[in-house]
Amino acid sequence: MNTQIASLFRVVAIGFAILITMTAYWQIWAADSLATRQDNARLVYRQLAIKRGLIYASNGKVLARNRAQKRDGQTIYTRVYPYGKLFAHALGYNTVDQGRTGIELSYNDFLTAANNDLATQLRNLGDAIRGQTVTGDNLETSLSVPAQRAAAQGLVGTGLPGAVVALQPSTFRVLAMASSPSFNPNTVVKNFAKLNRPSSHAPLLNRAMQGLYAPGSTFKTVTATAALDTGTYTPDSAINAFGTCLSPSQFPIFAPLCNAPGESFGTISLSTAMTYSVNTVFAQVGLKLGPRTMTDYMTRYGFFTKPPLDFPSDEMSPSGRYQNGRLLRPNSRMDVARVAIGQEKLAVTPFQMAEVAATIGNGGELMQPTLVDRAVQPSGSVDYKATPHVLTRVMSTRTAQELAQMMKNVVDEGTGTAANLQGLTTVAGKTGTAETGVSGINTAWFIAFAPVVHPQIAVAVTIEHTRQFGGQIAAPIAAQVIKAYLTHGVAQ
Repeated sequence: MNTQIASLFRVVAIGFAILITMTAYWQIWAADSLATRQDNARLVYRQLAIKRGLIYASNGKVLARNRAQKRDGQTIYTRVYPYGKLFAHALGYNTVDQGRTGIELSYNDFLTAANNDLATQLRNLGDAIRGQTVTGDNLETSLSVPAQRAAAQGLVGTGLPGAVVALQPSTFRVLAMASSPSFNPNTVVKNFAKLNRPSSHAPLLNRAMQGLYAPGSTFKTVTATAALDTGTYTPDSAINAFGTCLSPSQFPIFAPLCNAPGESFGTISLSTAMTYSVNTVFAQVGLKLGPRTMTDYMTRYGFFTKPPLDFPSDEMSPSGRYQNGRLLRPNSRMDVARVAIGQEKLAVTPFQMAEVAATIGNGGELMQPTLVDRAVQPSGSVDYKATPHVLTRVMSTRTAQELAQMMKNVVDEGTGTAANLQGLTTVAGKTGTAETGVSGINTAWFIAFAPVVHPQIAVAVTIEHTRQFGGQIAAPIAAQVIKAYLTHGVAQ
């Protein structure tokens, strides 16, 4: 009898081991290849039977929830986005017909309880055996409702395409990610063809992460970083601006390089050149530093690679120098004078420039950016928790402090006075107005962080196809995002 029981036990144990092994294979090792296939409608339908985890803003407001429906006698769950367009590009969408994007894609394993964790798989197996609904992890994001709303309202108010990114400088947690025009993820399947029309201004495009623009004078912060950090210049270094233009007969440049129309300067300090965004000074700085040093500091800031953000890789673009839509190698030949003022072949994302501002505000340290703070099981157990950590030191603390003061001067008395929040906080910023090749039509920029000492928010704003300058149209939006966050969202 004991022998029979022992044999039966061995058979049951072997069967159970095989079941665990097969479950582990399909749900752990093979899960990634299956889940990443957007044409795998069968898998998506199967996942509709899972009670997908909720997604929360930093203040606990629900950004994505479920709606239970009966289909063929089975309960399925479809997604509802209570804020509609507001968080569309950050959250993305989850559909059968069009797949999924954004956080819904990058955290799909957690949201469907398919994350590569044996304990989670055993829990799910137990639920399935008992006939209970499998429930995914809830996600707690870093997104601030007040900052996101201010960003979206500012963009819509211009009537033009654009984007806003806001980061927390000490951690690089994403506080806001807004792209305009936006779309309603609740109706994306119904309106997908319309959203993809050439005349629709590409609302599905996440301009914050994928939009590539000439950065204009905001890039002077990168040039100034290299100038100060190498010891080649100080904020007080005197430089002859040579009036309105530099000519190829004076300098090794390919064509005349000028300041904004009507602006002429003599010998001024590097700090003054930043305050009034003097092209002829920064072009000379770039020439003196040379391509190798400029490329070195661009690489330190994260240019030439996609951001290491917890977001779908194919929904992010690397910033750098492009030709015919192709990212050039860092060591390719460049017109360094024009690179130094943010033109030439430079094409950058708003996210990258927000990282530049946040790095300066963070004392020179570039952090690992994150969108999701925690993934929490229904039981309350934490499956994932973001831990802020430094990726690299871009510059010395002293250089960052000097840059912060120079950028504060831009807002206090220079081209960025529209971002001055006197009475609320101090702001350090830099304007940018990049030529587009069409006379009078610009890409307007503003990057900033606040407060200047111990900053709590860094912002980048980009506006397309405008006749205005960055200090006129982009700076006020940045100011409103900063104000909204510091007033209503700083503790969230």
